[in-house]
Amino acid sequence: MHLPWLNPGDPFPDPSRAWDHKQPAPGLLAAGGALDVETLARAYGSGIFPWFSEGQPILWWSTDPRMVLFTGEFKLHRSLRKTLAKFRADPRCEIRFDGAFDEVISHCAGSQRPGQSGTWIVPAMVAAYRDFHRAGYAHSVETWIDGELAGGLYCVRIGRAVFGESMFTRVPDASKIALAALVAWARQAQVPMIDCQQNTRHLASLGAREIARRDFVGEVGRQAALPAADWRFEPVYWNELLPIAPA
Repeated sequence: MHLPWLNPGDPFPDPSRAWDHKQPAPGLLAAGGALDVETLARAYGSGIFPWFSEGQPILWWSTDPRMVLFTGEFKLHRSLRKTLAKFRADPRCEIRFDGAFDEVISHCAGSQRPGQSGTWIVPAMVAAYRDFHRAGYAHSVETWIDGELAGGLYCVRIGRAVFGESMFTRVPDASKIALAALVAWARQAQVPMIDCQQNTRHLASLGAREIARRDFVGEVGRQAALPAADWRFEPVYWNELLPIAPA
């Protein structure tokens, strides 16, 4: 069960070398290294992500299979469709991209998760992703109601490869609205999939599914090499999900 230790700047092992299901932490690839912008960009472009708790070293993962949401397979259930239609028609409601990244990641770090006693978004991760945001790689999608931040998510974008990280909500369905906005943007931008990392019932209910790591890594490589699409949300993007304008 040898686990490679990385010094800052060291190359990552090939994702295929991650621990398998016979070992205690399937998907664990390496430990150590650094959370600087260059290292994070290399990691995501290779299908690798950091995930660790307070008191642990930096741990790098590449799970097999990988949970992804193909943007053409997003399940817009009837209740969410109604919610989106009301949101779209209400002038008090809006979607913003990168309007409050620092607030979003702070709220995600502080959100209570069922079955979890703590958070993996530890202070070192918050600081690193704020730098990643300022470098143009990490982004937020926000739901605003009456000028107040109601919910949102943050993600990573390298070329046309998009990696979902975490979400939070203060108002029912606000995080789902943010995810729907990200999907609508992705369809406009010809982004084929959004990485979800881990398999959860909630993500599966929205259409996410598992694919083999080798397929995921190959697709990430292709999408990361493409020019990044314009990062802004236009109200017309809702037509990708709600083609009929609300009355």
